[in-house]
Order: sequence, then C-alpha cells, then structure tokens
Amino acid sequence: MPIGEVSGSDDLSGGLRSLSIPGVLTRACPIGPASPVVVDSPHSGSLYPNDLVCSVPRMSLRRAEDMYVEELFANAPKFGAIFIQAHFPRSYIDPNRALDDLDPALLSSDWPDPVKIGEKAQLGHGLIWRFCPPDLLMYRDPLPSSQVHRRINKYWRPYHDCLRTSIEYIHQRFGEVWHLNCHSMPSSRRPGVLHRGGCAQADFVLGDRDGTSCGQEFRVIVADTLQSLGYSVAINDPYKGVELVRAYSNPAAARHSLQIEINRSLYMNERTLQKISYFEALKADLDKLIAAIADFATTRLVAAAE
Repeated sequence: MPIGEVSGSDDLSGGLRSLSIPGVLTRACPIGPASPVVVDSPHSGSLYPNDLVCSVPRMSLRRAEDMYVEELFANAPKFGAIFIQAHFPRSYIDPNRALDDLDPALLSSDWPDPVKIGEKAQLGHGLIWRFCPPDLLMYRDPLPSSQVHRRINKYWRPYHDCLRTSIEYIHQRFGEVWHLNCHSMPSSRRPGVLHRGGCAQADFVLGDRDGTSCGQEFRVIVADTLQSLGYSVAINDPYKGVELVRAYSNPAAARHSLQIEINRSLYMNERTLQKISYFEALKADLDKLIAAIADFATTRLVAAAE
C-alpha cells in the first residue's frame, strides 16, 4: 500500500488517519481526545522479507530486535497519542539511521548517492548492517545497489514519511509535539555491540543527544515518572539517541524528541526470548508513563491558552 493510501478510521477529525502498510508499518491514531504526543517503535519489527538472504541464523537476527517493545507501548492511543511501529526488522534496513550512513564496501557496484560513514556504519550497524551482534557477518557476497535502493524505497522512506507527517500534523494542530522514540537494550554491554566492559545497565536509559533534541522538562517528566515507579534511570549513557530523534526534533520550534531504552531483563528472558512474569506489570507502568507525558503535554497547552 502506498504511503498516501490509508486504512482504518479517521481518528483526528478530518486530518491524520490510522494507516497500515502490510509488512512495513502501522500507525494507530488516538482513541478519544488527541494529545500532542507521538510514540514510535522502529526496531521491534519481526516480519522478515523473502529477499533477505544472509549468513546469520534467524535466532541471532531475532536477538537483535527490540522484541516486544511494540506490545509494551501498544496502549499509547488510549492516552491520546499517535503510535507508529515498524514491521520489518532493523537487520534488513535500519530506519534509525541516516541514508548516507552506509558502508559502500557492502555493495557490488558504485553507490550513486552521497555517503558519510558515521559511527554506526563503522561499527557494522549502519543503514544496512555488515554485522549482526556480536560479530556475525551478515552477507558473504556484496549486495547489488538496486537491492539497497529497493529496501530504502519500500521500507525506510515510508517509515520516515509516516513519522514525519505525524509529527508535522501534531505540531501544526497543537503548536508543539512531544515524540517518544522507543527501544530496548541488552541487560549488559557485550563485546562487539557498541560498548565493552560488561557493565550492568540501568533499567531505562533516556537519550536527548546531550540536551539538543528536546526541552529538559520532557526528559525530567519521563525520568521522574519512571523513578517514582521504582526504576533506575540513566541519561545519555550509553545511548544518546540516533537518527529518528535527530532528524525530527527542533526544541526551539517546540518539536521535542526523546529516545527511551528499556532493559530487556525487565520483561524477557534474553536467552529463550520468552516474556517473563513481570511483563504485564511493566506494560502497566509504561501506560502510566504515557499517561504522565500526555497529561504534561496537555496541561502545557491549557496553561498557554489561559
């Protein structure tokens, strides 16, 4: 289904609609009154395209997913938020990377577009992965440039189009937007990922790119709410936020984006990939978090109107 085609109900009074692009993404609009909040889960996709032919076992690919994050935040529309989730896996093409963060050595022919190899591509986790964590080589042979272009046009662009239009719509309607970009993280830093040393992670890591992607009050309300629920919270360490909070944030223009990483050991067995008994309790706590964000955002609007 093209990005301009919609399915589902018109939930925002003639504006943005719920959207489903099979195998690519779903956008759920608010149930009831809308709040100026957008929530997205770009890395929880688990529908593997048939043309993904790689040398990594499927179980290893699945361990790289932000598994179950889309379920943990699925109730966001009940609190007036737009919720967007990717269905394709990040190991196929990563929507949280810039288009130019591509290692041309992965390709069998010249890449016609500009390339700026960033930290992620250097580590093997750019737009197209060279390695699946910890250090599994994804492809034995270089990829045709035409295949990468297809992945961009069928998956990366629709996801970015959907998130961008959602953020722009909410900003136009309310004058500000609060975007929560949702991820999960391994319970320890393992060699070959991004950091080394085996240090234990906090329960949550909030990333605002060192204070540049959102107003401090957004980070504070999220951190304070999580801490009041008994969780430990780290700020920008080790995850600061990547492309999706960089590309669509502009705090000076009231466009605020914050990345949140959830420690997987809170809700799943990282060896078997099964949910643990605390899953539903965590989901209920994340409902409280989204409710707190929506209340914070709508209270600001009321105060500004008075």
